[in-house]
Amino acid sequence: QVQLVESGGGLVQAGGSLRLSCGASGRIFSSYTMAWFRQTPEKEREFVAAITWSAGTISYGDSVKGRFTISRDKSANTVYLQMNSLKPEDTAVYYCASATRPPHPYYRGREYDYWGRGTQVNVSS
Repeated sequence: QVQLVESGGGLVQAGGSLRLSCGASGRIFSSYTMAWFRQTPEKEREFVAAITWSAGTISYGDSVKGRFTISRDKSANTVYLQMNSLKPEDTAVYYCASATRPPHPYYRGREYDYWGRGTQVNVSS
């Protein structure tokens, strides 16, 4: 079992920045890939970014490329999502997820085994 807890969400003006954190506990060594997804009531779950736990290989969704940065601190069992140049359309609940085997494709939510409860991000115009 892997437990994931997100933090760092909040309200920010357009153009601002936020840094989300995802603390992992439990059998974290079984995690192959960690990812961030987001969802609003109006849209389907959207892939944001992913990072492989061991090698640190990174992938981003098209809508956040150049603005968001995913990173991990293996010593702290934590994954981060630095979000810059935020837009109102970035408003969503952001979820951290863990896959215990290589996700194919990496952007498909059902490839991930464990999920946090999410943290709300609101970007005002």
